[in-house]
Amino acid sequence: MRVLDKNFVEFISEREIAEIVSAMASSINRDYKGKTPYFLVMMNGAFMFASDILRKIEVDSDLAFVRYASYEGMTSTGKLTELAPIPDDVAGRDVIVLEDIVDTGFSMKSFLEILKSKSPSSIAVATFLVKPDAIHYDVPLDYVGKRIGDGFIVGYGLDYNGHGRNLGAIYVLEKETINNLV
Repeated sequence: MRVLDKNFVEFISEREIAEIVSAMASSINRDYKGKTPYFLVMMNGAFMFASDILRKIEVDSDLAFVRYASYEGMTSTGKLTELAPIPDDVAGRDVIVLEDIVDTGFSMKSFLEILKSKSPSSIAVATFLVKPDAIHYDVPLDYVGKRIGDGFIVGYGLDYNGHGRNLGAIYVLEKETINNLV
């Protein structure tokens, strides 16, 4: 698979993605039974994950999209830029943040600080992927789909310079071994 100037190979199939999403949705349904959580979807990356998991959420819920950026190309800029802010009506609500991937944890840590200032009743983070070896910031992750190594990946909402988000599976940069990601 070629995305722009880089070659990628399949790492997580569409079938495995569906199984992970179903398991995560079951946990959220169990934990939020009788509640009405407010889902905040981190755009742009989490749109595919959010679409899939929200179709499996059985509890009544609300939804909003937020957009913050900290990446340029394949590297973090070290600063969080607000592009679409958190709605004010999260105050007093049980909020679940839907994220595609947590790697260094910088973006999530910074975002959670902003979210806490809006006074939600509770905050949970559901991330499809996490790179435990890359985390530099302490961030609470309540629902984790899959733990992976520190390779560069695209697909299922994840991009390389804005490209590759539409791929149904997740692909790893060809030069990086899949064994390093497991």
